[in-house]
Amino acid sequence: MIGEQPLSFAELDARIRLVVKRLHSQGFRPGDRMLFSIRPCVDAVVLVFGTVAAGGTIVFVDPGVGPELFARRLESVRPAWAATESVLYLLSGPLQRYGRRLGLSLPEFGRLPVRHIHSGPRLPGTPRGSIPLGRLIGSEPGWSGPATAATVDAPVDDPDAEALIVFTSGTTADPKAVVHTRGSLGAGLAAMAGCTTLMPGSHLHTEQLMMGLPAVLEGARWSLPRYPRFSTHIDPIGFARTLGPAGAAGSATHAFFTPADLAVVLDAIEAGRLTAPTHLEEISLGGAPVTTALLRRARAALPDTEFLAVYGMTEILPVAITSAADKLDFDGPGDPLGFPVEGVDARLADDGELILSGPNLCRGYLGEPPLKEIATGDLARFEGGTLVLMGRKKDMMIRGKTNIYPGLYEPVIAGVEGVREAVMIGLPNEIGDERIVLAVVADPHATGVEARLRRELPTLIDVSALPDDIVLVDEIPVSGRTSKPDRAELRALLTRLG
Repeated sequence: MIGEQPLSFAELDARIRLVVKRLHSQGFRPGDRMLFSIRPCVDAVVLVFGTVAAGGTIVFVDPGVGPELFARRLESVRPAWAATESVLYLLSGPLQRYGRRLGLSLPEFGRLPVRHIHSGPRLPGTPRGSIPLGRLIGSEPGWSGPATAATVDAPVDDPDAEALIVFTSGTTADPKAVVHTRGSLGAGLAAMAGCTTLMPGSHLHTEQLMMGLPAVLEGARWSLPRYPRFSTHIDPIGFARTLGPAGAAGSATHAFFTPADLAVVLDAIEAGRLTAPTHLEEISLGGAPVTTALLRRARAALPDTEFLAVYGMTEILPVAITSAADKLDFDGPGDPLGFPVEGVDARLADDGELILSGPNLCRGYLGEPPLKEIATGDLARFEGGTLVLMGRKKDMMIRGKTNIYPGLYEPVIAGVEGVREAVMIGLPNEIGDERIVLAVVADPHATGVEARLRRELPTLIDVSALPDDIVLVDEIPVSGRTSKPDRAELRALLTRLG
């Protein structure tokens, strides 16, 4: 973390082992799940490692999804522990009204029926008996030296043990969560580590765990940026400033951006509002499609930096990685993704859908049978050994880092009073991001439908899937014998309407 004392690899290992010991001493048991609501920082990383090493499961549930969906997700996962930033206790309890003025609609963390661990000072609203994170992470004689059996509990070492639960999408009625094991996470981290130029002496600057941990495996230095006080997202321009020669992380050689965040940075560089970072050897891009238009701009603004495009899913990451040079030199239809990484088996179904399997595939979805392979919803082909994306089989949309499947939300939206039909459409831009537009056919005599939707949707669907625009239309175009919504025609109609 910028401004914090760096840890050596030996110190990191010793701290993790100490957390295992201290968690067990507090009653933590293998199989316990820990709801995790601490923004990435050094102590948070140590606690994540320590929890998994103690045989537990880290559960990521974005508190920004809204109290109703948060509660439904919590009910499905039933955590025994919660690690929470103390400011969330304050803004969801005593200062709840102030939190709402900041645009935060939070569950009341202090009332969660779990054992609590708080990060930061004990603020009003922090539950009595909550364990300070510093008590688990803090120093004790010998913690920075090699750990021994006399001072620590042995980490749990079972590759099939549940390690991570991440909610990907869903409604209040049907939250969907991906379950990774220690084995699938380890395989993913190992695969990622072998696909970049990170090595001892490199310095990666990112808040992304799935990029930072492979850097550590490669013997590189990993630094994390600071978050704005009340934000759950890194400001891309502020982040880029920490990469330059005048920044606190000026020696960074590697970084990670989403395409949308890199586009913001390029806008600032091109407008003269930001000095281009000069020490970057390589930038990895992921979380959304990486377009050739974005790569051309990036290479013009940062001519001495190499760019990697990472393709993957929450269920299996990474799948394929390619360079900007290979992507821009490709001559043919489709979007080249590169060769599948080592261990990933990629095949095509009869209709061209990409099917994936491998040691980094998640166990499956919470409450559902284990997966042996996963259908991606992407249409693809092979050119030589290169995987080439040809389009989507599913009506999936991508905004920022979020995959949005309209079929999950449209039935719920259609149940709102005054709504006869509802279809969600993504209108893409040049960086591969999409603006989500909700087209609605209202009942003939209904009034105030748009205002009602804006008021009720945050309580019904994932906040990350809320539409950017709501457009009332007379009818939804249809096609085929079954009169399915013609999304291509609707997309063209909405584009014409502006």
